[in-house]
Amino acid sequence: MNAIELGIFSSRLDAVCAEMGAVLQRTAFSPNIRDRLDFSCAVFDANGDLCAQAAHIPVHLGSMAYAMTDIVSRCHWQPGDMLIVNDPFLGGTHLPDVTLIAPVFHEEKLLGFVANRAHHADIGGESPGSMPLSRHLDEEGLVIPPTHLIRQGRLDESVMDGIRAALRDSLSVRGDFAAQISANHTGVERLQGLIRENGGEAFALALDELNDYAERLARATFEAIPDGEYRFVDLMDGDGLGQENIRIELALHVQQHRIRVDFSGTAPQVAGNINCPLSVVAAGVYYVFRCLMPDHTPACAGSFRPVSILAPEGCFLNARRPAAVAAGNVETSSRVVDVVMGTLAQAIPDLIPAASQGSMNNLAMGADSGQRWDYYETMGGGMGAGHRHDGLSAVQTHMTNTRNTPIEVLESHYPVRIRRYAVRDGSGGPGLHRGGDGLVREFVFTQPARVTLLTERRKHPPWGLNQGQAGKVGENRLNGTILPPKASFQVKAGDVLSLETPGGGGWGPPKAP
Repeated sequence: MNAIELGIFSSRLDAVCAEMGAVLQRTAFSPNIRDRLDFSCAVFDANGDLCAQAAHIPVHLGSMAYAMTDIVSRCHWQPGDMLIVNDPFLGGTHLPDVTLIAPVFHEEKLLGFVANRAHHADIGGESPGSMPLSRHLDEEGLVIPPTHLIRQGRLDESVMDGIRAALRDSLSVRGDFAAQISANHTGVERLQGLIRENGGEAFALALDELNDYAERLARATFEAIPDGEYRFVDLMDGDGLGQENIRIELALHVQQHRIRVDFSGTAPQVAGNINCPLSVVAAGVYYVFRCLMPDHTPACAGSFRPVSILAPEGCFLNARRPAAVAAGNVETSSRVVDVVMGTLAQAIPDLIPAASQGSMNNLAMGADSGQRWDYYETMGGGMGAGHRHDGLSAVQTHMTNTRNTPIEVLESHYPVRIRRYAVRDGSGGPGLHRGGDGLVREFVFTQPARVTLLTERRKHPPWGLNQGQAGKVGENRLNGTILPPKASFQVKAGDVLSLETPGGGGWGPPKAP
């Protein structure tokens, strides 16, 4: 293929992912998928290497890119099959993220896969929202190993019934899984159409060219990073079960446009659920380096070939089963991004922004008695300032790319009211360029409920760069009383929960008054 043909081919792969996402959004039942867009779609080759992805959730897509080759090698695939999995230690992230994978055949030959991953607010965890303060994986909900949900076009009702029996809202769950199935059917049809136009052999060769091109762009990007070893340390607030100030240490080795990312020295796995599988760490690492590459770099496996990752088994960034991991996917992945960026700031200071809010500010809640319900959302905060710009305020940053839940949707579906939703003025770090402000979101409960908070940057603020100052830490309050960063508690009607999210760090010395 010439350059123009390769560009068109890449764009058409991207379009397959985008259309899958549109189908999933428009047919899903739950607000978490339909309104917050907490899902991702991607295309893979016959070996499970990433070929294309839509601009969905970085932590979903990077982890799939890292783990898919192992997943697809475990199965014998036939046309019409579809696999379901959420096991974090077998290619998942955390249990609420459920992945469906479908093979793509052409003239009886396996040529690729499509996959989508969506966050289910109910996956059978011990507390509503399925994001508990857990010690053990089984406390976090239903663990689904790679399992055929559909075989040769026929839904295995026994598998679906087993999943539904473990969950609270079986109707909504069935609807969301139907949406994920439909998204994959759309992906299979569109990819088969592209293959028919080019022919199977030409399609496979085009994928090879696309990966080689992406690798060349990646290596050219890394040539701008001076050879050497760079180190950085940051801390997690705690695991929610008594262990605090948990260390992530990174040594970044750069040599001849190759990168080795070494997390040796990082703290051992902990009792609480900030542990994560290595696939989640890879997602954070890949995201940062992908941000350095030109916009036209194909989102495929070739762009990650020059990057290798080491995290010793048994550290909390490469935890052993059955470690609890619910917050690893959302909070620890955010800190991995901060650490990689903090390390790169020593090598290419003008290209790296200050730390963003560093938390997804996870809120899970619901009720087990009376009318059962489950709800989950993440909240935006301040973006770190950069060499040429202030940080944005009240936005999702880095590893998540979801929307907020509109107040009208939230209040019409659940027994809560929003009393205040505003920018948290003055929470961004001062600097030549100021960090973005966090936000304030206050919930008034109209019925008793169980609430779980999994948040970070409540003790250790998002750092500034080049004499820029840190953003303000976040604060969680119940009826005015400050809560710990991670907490699980009961509320009654009339109680007020307030979340103030962190601001981003500033960049450069603050201007004189």
